[in-house]
Parts: sequence; C-alpha cells; structure tokens
Amino acid sequence: MSLNDPNWGRGGSRGPQGPGNQGPPDLDELWRNFNRRLGELFRRRPRGAGDEPPRPPSARGIGGGASALIGLVLAVWLASGFYIVVEGQRGIVLTFGRFAKETTAGLNWRMPWPIQSHEIVNLSQVRTLEVGYRNNVRTKVLKESLMLTDDENIVDLQFAVQYVVKDAQAYIFNVRRPDESAMQIAETAMREVIGKNRMDAILYETQVDVANKARDLMQAIHDRYNTGIQISTVTIQNAQPPEQVQAAFDDAVKAGQDRERQKNEGQAYANDVIPRARGAASRLQQEAEGYKQRVIANAEGEASRFRQVLSEYAKAPQVTRERMYIDTMREILSANNKIMMDYRGNGNLLMLPLDKLMQQAATGTPSGPQAAPPANEAQAPDANPRSRESLRNRDRADR
Repeated sequence: MSLNDPNWGRGGSRGPQGPGNQGPPDLDELWRNFNRRLGELFRRRPRGAGDEPPRPPSARGIGGGASALIGLVLAVWLASGFYIVVEGQRGIVLTFGRFAKETTAGLNWRMPWPIQSHEIVNLSQVRTLEVGYRNNVRTKVLKESLMLTDDENIVDLQFAVQYVVKDAQAYIFNVRRPDESAMQIAETAMREVIGKNRMDAILYETQVDVANKARDLMQAIHDRYNTGIQISTVTIQNAQPPEQVQAAFDDAVKAGQDRERQKNEGQAYANDVIPRARGAASRLQQEAEGYKQRVIANAEGEASRFRQVLSEYAKAPQVTRERMYIDTMREILSANNKIMMDYRGNGNLLMLPLDKLMQQAATGTPSGPQAAPPANEAQAPDANPRSRESLRNRDRADR
C-alpha cells in the first residue's frame, strides 16, 4: 500500500469511499507499519507475495531491535577512545579531568568521553617567543621593549626566546597558561639583567653576555616553578635608544668615537717619540760617560807626569827647567809657519820647505821626495852646535 493511496490507514475491510468521506489516518495502522518495517530491517528477510499479512510486533522483537541499536551505539562510543600519538609527542590521559597516565608514540586507547580524555603535547616542536615586537622588529611593542639600565637610561630592546617542552605533565598541570607564563618570565628576566648593565655596554659590547645571562635566569625561574619548559636560545634582535633621543645619542656616540681616535693618535705619537727620546738619552749618557772617563784619564796622566817632573826637578832643577823650556817652545813653535834663527852664528843656513811640510802634515799623505827634508831637519841642530851653545849661554846670562 502506497503512502499516496487515499485509503492508506483506513483498514482493509472497509470499502472504497468517496473523496468527501476522507478523514485522518489510522494511528494503529501507522504503528503496525512502523514495527513491520523495523522487524524487516533486523531480520533482513524480504516478504514474498504469498506471505502472511503483518502481525503486530511482539515484545521480544521490540527488545531485540533495541538491544542491537544499543550495541551499535556502544561500539561506536568505545571506538571513540582510540587515538594516535605521533613520534616526538606525548599523550596525557585524564580521568574526569585528573592525570591518569602518559602515553608514547603509537596507537593508544582510553576510556571514551566523558570518563577519560586526552591531550597531545609536542615535545620536539621549537616554540618562539617575540618580546618587544611582533613578526618584525619594526612592529614594536613599547610596553615590552622599553627597559631601564643601570645608569638610569632607557633602552629599546627587542629579543626572541626559543624553547621546547621537556615535561608534558608539568607543562599541562603546573601552569594554567604556560605560553603566556613563558612570555612574562622572559620579559622579567631580561629586565633584571638589563637593570644591572650600563647602556653603552648593552648597545656595543656585551649583547651576547646579556643574552646568556637572561637565558640562565629564565631557566632558573622555569625550574623553580616546574613549568616543564627548557629554554634553548635567547637572541637580541635590536637594541637602541628611544627614537625621541636618537639624534642626541648619535652625537654622543660620534664624540666618543672622536675621543677614541684622538686617543689612538696620541698613543701612536707617544710610541714613536718615546723610543727615540730614550735612544737619544742613552746616547748622551754614553757620551757623557766616555767624556768623564777621558777627562779622568787625562787628569791622571797629567798628575803622573807632573809627579815625574817634580821628582826630576828635585834632582836637577837647572836641567829640568831647561828641558821644560825647550819642550814648551817646541810645542808652541811646531804649529807656527815662521822660522826663528840666530843670525849671529857663522854656520850654514838650511832652507826648509815649511809650506810643503805643513801641507803634507795636513793631508797626511807624504810623498817619497818630500820625506827627505825632515831628516835634514833632524840633523840641523847637530850641524850647528855653536848656535845651540850660544842659545844656552844666552839663557844663562839672562838668568
């Protein structure tokens, strides 16, 4: 019987009725058709043409269908407890919201919801925190980046923190919002380290040292709160003065560079002048020491010679005086180009080429023919003994 049949739901014993006698469908007939179709669904036996007309379902049939439906729902519910944990992750099973166990990679099963639930934590993922900026150092977050230094200056600092989860249970249960807590810990640790350093050191000298100290302090705080987080690296992306004082700070930096340049130039000049001055001082000292030794030696020689002359003078005063006179006159006249002679003598007069002799003495290169006159000169006093004797008699007469 089709649902579009106008006699559907009116009973099979009733005859056809006109259109004016149509009423509401028979509820008993609807219930019988529903039970019949439900029974055919579970029995999976199609009705033939000669089958008996449907009978009202029994209580046993209704109970069997409900059991099958409940079993299907139960199977689907139990199957919802399977879950997969990928390599590098950990699964945390919760029983009514409380930690039950931790599972490793692979196919795992837990009691379905609402009895148990699970959360997946990625232990191999490197997470990054951006403090003082977002996505780009030009996109600054001033409330995070402006920090106070030890010399009471303000520095605009942006840095990044990379970390991994080392304890999944602690990461989920010990901190309510672990990523937000990691951000606050990173900012707090960096502010503490910046507050212990001077601005010049932060900008130009110790950025790596500052980053390492901040990393160690962050890790100490995480360990104290047992957040299950391991800090990998801390990298300072940018450090500069605030934009409002950037021009003045650039002038100060330029002045510092000029100071260093002049200092280096002065040091280079000192390194050049001081060794030369020390060398000159050492040379003068050596020359003075040599002059001292020479003067002392000459004085000692003069004193020794004077003592010898004094000893000879005590023995023969007259002879010593004559000898001293002759030696003195020889020293004086040896540097004179004039000839002094006794014109009263009758001896032979020898002419000496004094100009040539003095020229040879000045050049120090006497020639062969010019070497003979000194020999004659040496013989000249002996050739005129009367002249020398007259000089001696004259000297005695004067005294």
